[in-house]
Amino acid sequence: MEMFDRGDFGLTSRINLRDIDSNFVIELKRTIYKEKLVVFKQQNLTPAEFVAFGKKMGVVEKYYEDMYHHKEHEEIFVSSNRHTKQEVVGVPRTGKFWHSDYAFMPSPFAFTITFPQVVPKLNRGTYFIDMAEVYEALSDDLKQQIAGSSSIHSVRKRFKIRPKDIYQPIGAILDEIDRSTPPVVHPTVVTHPITGEKILYISEGFTMGINPSENIKNPNQLLHQLLQESGQLDDTFQHPHIKLLNIEEGDLLLWDNRRFIHHAKHSGVFEPSETYRLTVYDDHEFSATNAA
Repeated sequence: MEMFDRGDFGLTSRINLRDIDSNFVIELKRTIYKEKLVVFKQQNLTPAEFVAFGKKMGVVEKYYEDMYHHKEHEEIFVSSNRHTKQEVVGVPRTGKFWHSDYAFMPSPFAFTITFPQVVPKLNRGTYFIDMAEVYEALSDDLKQQIAGSSSIHSVRKRFKIRPKDIYQPIGAILDEIDRSTPPVVHPTVVTHPITGEKILYISEGFTMGINPSENIKNPNQLLHQLLQESGQLDDTFQHPHIKLLNIEEGDLLLWDNRRFIHHAKHSGVFEPSETYRLTVYDDHEFSATNAA
């Protein structure tokens, strides 16, 4: 049995993740760095087994806001609309914007792992943009403008109001956001520590601006142009850089969070849905250098 097959987007595998050993994990990491995304089909892991798989891939970090936590395994981020009067599970309709996980933190993650638990019958999936491919496709002029520059990232625009925030002044909530997750600065172009590829590290969801420099006279206009070139401003999702990965029951997705930004595709009609997510650090710095 081949470990991986070529899919329409990324690779697929039917290997049971309960049965993997350390040699497979080493090969899987190499595969992710090279092929960017793997979908493991027909998985049936318990929450504990899902966390155990994540820990084989690296250091699993729990999300900084506890309202997203699985009630028994806090490492699992839960996106769910399966709420009742007796219990609220996770947070509904997460990720419906272009972003890279934890770009608003000083140390973003290497791998994102998602495991849908309840998949709507209507078409639902995740859109992806490979920002290494976007950088490669930029004009020489744009590459020169952003060489050595840095960008500012914040969760301010996408922060979800918590139950404890109800009836609080919006100013007080914003002040707390800025205290707990102050804006961070990352290179506008990062270098993948394994492949050496240059990656345009901006997103519509979290990038608040590009810092001005000798090469950048109008940073707001430049950011808008880069977002447009990447496809993030295309509301039709038909831009050539955008790929859609449809999701089936039993799918477990693992991708390179350095190079991909993603955008959830939610159904316009209410249907029960629930997805588990893990975010994992590997053994390398997020970026090899402050890239040019």
